[in-house]
Amino acid sequence: MKALFIGGTGTISMAITRQLAQNPEWELYLLNRGTRSAELPEGVKVINADINQEAQAAEALNGLNFDCVCDFIGFVPAQLERDYRLFTGKTKQFMYISSASAYQKPLSDYRITESTPLANPHWEYSRNKIACEEYLMKQYREHGFPVTIIRPSHTYDERNVPVGAHGDKGSWQILKRMLEGKPVLVHGDGTSLWTITYNTDFAKAFIGLMGNIHAIGEAYHITSDESVTWNQIYAVIADELGVAYKPCYVPSDFLNAVGKYDFEGGLLGDKANTVVFDNSKIKRAVPGFCCTVRADQGLRRAVRNMVNTPKLQVEDPEFDAWCDKVVAALEAAKEAIANA
Repeated sequence: MKALFIGGTGTISMAITRQLAQNPEWELYLLNRGTRSAELPEGVKVINADINQEAQAAEALNGLNFDCVCDFIGFVPAQLERDYRLFTGKTKQFMYISSASAYQKPLSDYRITESTPLANPHWEYSRNKIACEEYLMKQYREHGFPVTIIRPSHTYDERNVPVGAHGDKGSWQILKRMLEGKPVLVHGDGTSLWTITYNTDFAKAFIGLMGNIHAIGEAYHITSDESVTWNQIYAVIADELGVAYKPCYVPSDFLNAVGKYDFEGGLLGDKANTVVFDNSKIKRAVPGFCCTVRADQGLRRAVRNMVNTPKLQVEDPEFDAWCDKVVAALEAAKEAIANA
């Protein structure tokens, strides 16, 4: 069977690419601009083209048909409209990577199933994903376009450490604050539940949906069954670094009000909400699927890799200074009220 990945070298897609390359049932093509081609396993065929240049992509794909096509980098409906033009009649299955952040916020029930309504007033990213899903399902209902929708939650690998509130340059500055003995900003009181999924676990379920007769016209989220608190996440990170966990608890809406970062979407529209995923549906479609990388194991793996890989240590002094201001302001407010 032949598969085409649009993208194929990101956090989620690279794990799938690596696992699928070992599967003798599949012949894998990647359509991308070749930015991480050196990391690809043997046997993967690369089609160098920019999917955003539709005429160029159409020429590169001329004469090719696939059993499965997956778009990992579609964010707005116009991109999925392009995909429909490119692949209608040329694939037996079209898989789209949406997002579990599309589920309604605030949640009416912390337990999320695929029937949980889609509505996120806080995050344009999520609203665009919802619009993409709606467009694709319309094409399925009206034209039989063979779509399967996948909703990842917080999926990570050894190159990124899952954290809550962070700056524009990733998570390293939070680890650096810990190493320097500084407090780290933790939204809420750190007791809300969150789900992190290692990318190799996600890949197992995803591959099980490829060419799966039960998956057409359906939506699935793929996550770990394990839920952990943010305090547990940060405590594991600190322990792996060999330092004390020093949280500075801050209400999420306060962070959004005083921050210049995307806390409206990333916190209020996502991480500040307690989420527990019911994975019954994906387990019915992919018998035997089970996540095997426990949260603490994956976190430690990611922390060790970041500490040992200088190119991942992207400093963010502007965010660090902003964190210091927030901590100082909260301490001053406590002192002023106590002495009033």
